[in-house]
Amino acid sequence: MTINKQPGFAPAASPHASTAVHTSDESISAGETSIPSQGAMLPAYHARPKHSDAPLPIIIVVQEIFGVHEHIRDICRRLALEGYLAIAPELYFRQGDPNDYADIPTLFAGLVSKVPDAQVLADLDHVASWAARNGGDASRLGITGFCWGGRITWLYAAHNPQLKAAVAWYGRLVGDKTLNNPKNPIDIAVDLSAPVLGLYGGEDTGIPLESVETMRHALRAANAKADIVVYPEAGHAFNADYRPSYHEESAKDGWQRMLAWFAQYNGKKG
Repeated sequence: MTINKQPGFAPAASPHASTAVHTSDESISAGETSIPSQGAMLPAYHARPKHSDAPLPIIIVVQEIFGVHEHIRDICRRLALEGYLAIAPELYFRQGDPNDYADIPTLFAGLVSKVPDAQVLADLDHVASWAARNGGDASRLGITGFCWGGRITWLYAAHNPQLKAAVAWYGRLVGDKTLNNPKNPIDIAVDLSAPVLGLYGGEDTGIPLESVETMRHALRAANAKADIVVYPEAGHAFNADYRPSYHEESAKDGWQRMLAWFAQYNGKKG
């Protein structure tokens, strides 16, 4: 069942589905913050376990095309329940607000295409630094991202040598290059400094299986520590439980694989 709009979710993501998951914040601490970054204050949502004295492993959560709306905030809460300090920065904030756009084509043309990769990667460095100063363990830094953020996750795994693990959910691997987006994940397969797990849908019309296979070949040629899992029955955004694209079986399996990947490469959770 779908409904046209739900509060807290980006308008461009409608219709919204009744399957949206809401994670209670009863046993976690969650809220908004501002992080100094490149001469501006970067808004971010963060969540962590309520009772923890030791520094926590860090996971940066990179937004979908829709920005840091309720689904991404809930991902942070779910990770906090697993023992992580999770932070989702508003990576479009200099260029505009995704909630001002009613559909995906205008959101992409009017906002997303104007956000430079270099700006995003530098902002993520400042997020990692903030996390290390605010209860996070800098030696256990991970990142995960969805859709637009899946592509960014691959790029960040080649950008920050301190990163320990990355999980990219259905992020574009190839495509046109622009001044703002000079490289795609396929171009940086040889430069990965952290192990990356890619989670993709076999029915994704925007990310053809051919491009996934091309990436697999590039990773093998680079001898990169990476794995790509394809869920044959899932389409794009199969983890987006608030959208009709949600594929529960694939989403739940992907979530467990992500947690196992972080446990293996990003240290045991506290």
